[in-house]
Amino acid sequence: MNNMWRALPALIVSAAVAACTVSCNDKKAKKPADTKPADTTTAAQTDAATVPVPDGSMEITWLADYDLNRPTGERPSAIAIFEDFYGGKVNYIQTSPENKLSRLEEMLNSGDEVDMFPYEDGIFPEGAARNLFQPLDPYFEELGMEEEGLWDDMSDIIEGFKYKDQHYVVPYALSEPYLLTYSRSLFSSQGMEDPYTLYKEGRWDWNALTTMINRFIETETSAHHFGISGFYGEAILSSTGHTVIGFDGNSFTNNIADPYIESAEALMNDLRARWLYNSYWSDMYLHDQNTLFYCSRDWSLPISDKYDADYDLMVVPFPNIPGADKKYINCKADARMLVSGSTKGSAVATYLKCERLAATQLKDSAKEAALKTITEEQYNAIQDYIDPSKVTPVFDFGYGMGPRMYGSGNYTFETRGVMDNVTSVLLESGAPYSNWEDLRNSLSPIIDEELTKYN
Repeated sequence: MNNMWRALPALIVSAAVAACTVSCNDKKAKKPADTKPADTTTAAQTDAATVPVPDGSMEITWLADYDLNRPTGERPSAIAIFEDFYGGKVNYIQTSPENKLSRLEEMLNSGDEVDMFPYEDGIFPEGAARNLFQPLDPYFEELGMEEEGLWDDMSDIIEGFKYKDQHYVVPYALSEPYLLTYSRSLFSSQGMEDPYTLYKEGRWDWNALTTMINRFIETETSAHHFGISGFYGEAILSSTGHTVIGFDGNSFTNNIADPYIESAEALMNDLRARWLYNSYWSDMYLHDQNTLFYCSRDWSLPISDKYDADYDLMVVPFPNIPGADKKYINCKADARMLVSGSTKGSAVATYLKCERLAATQLKDSAKEAALKTITEEQYNAIQDYIDPSKVTPVFDFGYGMGPRMYGSGNYTFETRGVMDNVTSVLLESGAPYSNWEDLRNSLSPIIDEELTKYN
């Protein structure tokens, strides 16, 4: 098979330069109000002779709560490649974030056309088990899966999503890692090593984190100093390299009694019990510098940089459990789903190839856009944190098994799903369970019952 992607014409690359932030994937998370997309070359500026005639077989109907086209006159890279190189088109049907899965079911039941749907934590494996989506295996040629170098670094991740010998989810990139934001100036004033240095030297683990937190608290006389803020429940579980729901490619297992999970819960409970966790919610690093670390996904960094420019902010992943064999990280997998019944599998697969090309071949334009809101050192570090050759992402499929497993409800123990309770109860007040053993024993039967739907 030829390596057409290696010879992607310069004209197409120019036309594809688009609005990208730290990740090339569209983000729904909060971003600074003054973040503006980079300029891009419009189709009207390209040589008409090189632009293919629109191909009806490459026209996709996309159901989601965000438009891949970004109707602001600036085309994302993947859309530009899809349109200018393949004659494709993506038609957008808008729905709300809360109702998009039920809207999909309604459209399927009524026979309405829909081809592509966003992948996110709550979609898989439930969507595949309910036959809402179809596998992409018949379209691996259109994906360019055999083209040398195009998908190599994602192959293990792609295989990790294989369900009943089929690939319903084919991630083309990683994004939105959970990170700890901290102030280098604060660390310097405390005489402590830079966590980023420890990370690069392979010395960044739970012991290093707790030592720093304890030292910060002990040297401060104020009763209002904390070790960590933000939400780090998911991050600490992933940092063990283990998951609440085990998956071997065919069947799921209940791993809630795993000793690694128990260790993460113990650390979570210890920080809360000693009043070292600041539960006050903020969408950025707390610039009063009364808290050592702030945990959030990477979308918060531009906000923090804007308001805390004097504090020399830097980011590291949540540290791994001591003795970890790899650098484990919690992040998102960027992918799109092929809807059940769609006859546009080839077009959807081709579009996914365009997303992969944009993520791998147009990094310079993404970096240029990102450097408008964060520093080059921060950007380069985050790229390392989502580089599959340098880190091992951890995905817990418990988040994709329906509302009893992953439902937020009214944010009470009774209405939340298992996964939210695992990551929240001991981090918060502990009610109605103040220890891991009781919490685990209350949740384990629910997991066992839900897994029967998938095995």
